[in-house]
Amino acid sequence: MDTLTGLLDGPKARGAFVLRSVLSTPWALRIEDRAPLSLLTMLDGEAWILPDGGQPVLVRPGDLALLRGPEAYTVADDRGSEPDIVVGPGQICSRDGVSVATSMALGVRTWGETRPGDERPSVMLTGTYLAEHEIGRRLLAHLPTLLVRPAGVDTTEDTLVRLLATEVTRADPGQEVVLDRLLDLLVVGVLRGWLAAPEAPGWLRAQSDEVVGPALRLLHDDPARPWTVAALAAEVGVSRAGLARRFTALVGEPPMAYLANWRLAMAADLLRDPELTIAAVARRVGYGDAFALSTAFKRVRGITPQEHRRPAAPAGESAAGAALPGEPAQPARPGPATVVLAAG
Repeated sequence: MDTLTGLLDGPKARGAFVLRSVLSTPWALRIEDRAPLSLLTMLDGEAWILPDGGQPVLVRPGDLALLRGPEAYTVADDRGSEPDIVVGPGQICSRDGVSVATSMALGVRTWGETRPGDERPSVMLTGTYLAEHEIGRRLLAHLPTLLVRPAGVDTTEDTLVRLLATEVTRADPGQEVVLDRLLDLLVVGVLRGWLAAPEAPGWLRAQSDEVVGPALRLLHDDPARPWTVAALAAEVGVSRAGLARRFTALVGEPPMAYLANWRLAMAADLLRDPELTIAAVARRVGYGDAFALSTAFKRVRGITPQEHRRPAAPAGESAAGAALPGEPAQPARPGPATVVLAAG
């Protein structure tokens, strides 16, 4: 597993909130749902995304915008439009404190407000992730608050947008799973574009290095193996000192420190599975027994594996010590406010 695969495996929708909004001009929505990640695209018309404290961006049909929570933002037809509808936690929509979920329903997963005579209202498609994945959380911490990929960069993504727009209004059996997977594919496509851009964290470039890249893949593929720097160096065909020096320079920490962080990240995910005992998780990620894993988990994250297994924190709140491999075990520095990727 390469480094990016491990990170991109994080955003997995499970009953994501996918909605088609149909709105007559003027319109403006205030989003205060604190969701960890949302995707937005316009099917018809344009919209301004105005992050709190960030640079406003105009989104045109086919553009894909990723918004990282929990910060609030406004989406509107015009920068000057005042929002009169607030979307709160749980995707509860209200106007002046009164729910409009029923009064503004327009069909299957379709919502909005149109005015007589408006033959071409704005049509917006949104997908909201309601929960975080452990490894994905650390990637999200480095994302900009607003990341926009222009239309036409990838024809596959353009096709996926059309598919999602078609599927969102259907009520077939298993439809929720179909929507989740389409949303995942779109999000991963945008993230891949960002990871290849200069704005991405520098440590990610290490995965393309001719020495450090293979070493990272070995650690990701078999974290339970009793690795040493010497064994890892032998596998990639360099000296122990050479690997340690190059790995630390590019990744930001020594190989064994990276491995320890990666093992704990994997353990944190596996511990969410009630079918796995702590001892079983320990064996999968390279700890000799449950006690060894518990000791390391407590030291780095400040909580025991048993405490970690309790219901997850509300959306937008990060777990203690959720650091990416290659960074200190502390909350990551926030990403930049707004990034618009190159059109080609």
